[in-house]
Amino acid sequence: MDNHWTDAAALAEVGGRIAALRLRRQWRQADLAFEAGVSKRTVERIEAGTSVQTALFLRVLRALELLDGLELLVPAAGPTPMELLRLQTNRRKRGRRGVAP
Repeated sequence: MDNHWTDAAALAEVGGRIAALRLRRQWRQADLAFEAGVSKRTVERIEAGTSVQTALFLRVLRALELLDGLELLVPAAGPTPMELLRLQTNRRKRGRRGVAP
């Protein structure tokens, strides 16, 4: 997927991938809905590329054991460049003279 996709195209692609994963597990939509704790209609909407509530989408991802991949989609924010600079300037640059360890 690239950044130039429309929302509708991205939702359709994600929905198709979820449907393929469900079928690979030989689950019916009702099976996935039960495992995720959502309605069958929610699974139908996701697979059709229709917008659903984020919490419901996350339940489906969890049921398919895909939440670990969320780190790739939305990585944790690291320190800012200014924070990195502050960390570097606070480090000692020399040891004390004449002191044995």
